[in-house]
Amino acid sequence: MRCVLSCLSIVAFFWAGPSTHAIEATLIIQNATIVTMDAEKRILRDGFLAVQDDKIVAIGGAEFVSQYTAPKVIDAQDNIVMPGMISLHNHTPMVAFRGMGEYAVENILFDVMFPLEKELLNRNLIYVSARHAAMELALGGVTLVTDMYYHEDEVARGTKEVGIRGVLGQSIIGFPVVDAPEPFGGLAYAESFIQQYKDDPLIVPAVAPHAPYTVSPEKLREARALSEKYGVPLIMHMAEFPNEKELIQERFNSMEEEETIVQYLDRVGVLGPNLLAAHVIYANEADIQILKERGVGIAHNPKSNTKYNMGLAPAWKMYREGLGIGLGTDGPMSSNQLDIFNVMPFTARIARLRYDDATAFTPLELVELATIGGARALDMEDRIGSLEVGKFADMIILDLSAPNMQPNYDVYATIAHSAYPSNVLTTIVNGVLVVEDRQLVNVDVAAHQAEWDAVTARVAEFRKTLPVEPQH
Repeated sequence: MRCVLSCLSIVAFFWAGPSTHAIEATLIIQNATIVTMDAEKRILRDGFLAVQDDKIVAIGGAEFVSQYTAPKVIDAQDNIVMPGMISLHNHTPMVAFRGMGEYAVENILFDVMFPLEKELLNRNLIYVSARHAAMELALGGVTLVTDMYYHEDEVARGTKEVGIRGVLGQSIIGFPVVDAPEPFGGLAYAESFIQQYKDDPLIVPAVAPHAPYTVSPEKLREARALSEKYGVPLIMHMAEFPNEKELIQERFNSMEEEETIVQYLDRVGVLGPNLLAAHVIYANEADIQILKERGVGIAHNPKSNTKYNMGLAPAWKMYREGLGIGLGTDGPMSSNQLDIFNVMPFTARIARLRYDDATAFTPLELVELATIGGARALDMEDRIGSLEVGKFADMIILDLSAPNMQPNYDVYATIAHSAYPSNVLTTIVNGVLVVEDRQLVNVDVAAHQAEWDAVTARVAEFRKTLPVEPQH
């Protein structure tokens, strides 16, 4: 009897064949070269990835193809599928001012940026410009941007319309600005912004005290307390200028004689694991150890740092010491280009010159900085930065058929040193297509262009009044 039952079972198996009940997903990508950036840095040839709503639910080889079905299936045609780029530092609405201050300007911050902002900033410019920047970021493969500016709720609105993720910091500064008529009024604005966006699927609200030379130690502590109250990131510029200590002393008389900027901020009580520090050019070995011990994330902006001759940050040293460090561009006036592809090779070149070491930042390490490294700096590595089951489905597809992407002997070298933003075929954020076949999915481009033209026409008129801007 046992033999008969066993034989019947075998016959039933072959009669039915493999399970016909495929798992329903919302999106499938197959026939891909998947660069996972997981702990093992796996590269999956003929790879398969399935998404259910906003999360990755399966990743592996072609054996998965028969196990899943979805209404949207992308044949990657052996192209690269990788985590989306993470841009750790920006002031996206300043894209309206891009290309200004490019000549012999002694102090671009005071001679160009502050006059522009004082005269021209309003909610509409910030909203339209943030959307414009988010369009460029999405087309260039950036799936998350970290921003700090004014009226950050308008930045959130523009960013969400495009569909990318944002860690958006409401600026706090010690003089009246467009969204705060009283000095440090950004603190109250930040709390309102946090309450508005604290449960948003794409936006992480943050508190952004501008810098230690524009925010008093008392207000820095209040900013930290606010970030801790709501469990949100704290973002600020740090150790960016060679004369930063003199500026702090002149305005607040709050530094001790032998202190560095990092040591001062540690004593004030600002440093901590939820802090993302932008630039950190002037940091010695003791400072780096303090930053490591406090769990501070670092946004490295080498193009911005060098454009205005601010200095060469010790990014290679920070990376080797194990700090959470990733890449940023800074605002569109000091970086011009907003993509991270251009930042990766520049990062290596600057580090190799500074440390006289041609091995600084291998291609794999550069791709790490652009993806999972940025996630670590934000303490978000459990959610984004690599392609793994359970993480948010933030990814891009790169065109390997383009001439500049061939030959492709080493996929990391191709990404880090050969790729252009124009090689991005597809951008997916939170499981949703944001760019498909190099076209934005969620934006009426013609309608946006009309709004954008109105914004830039007003900027062009004001530009004529700036004595530092040449009139051709």
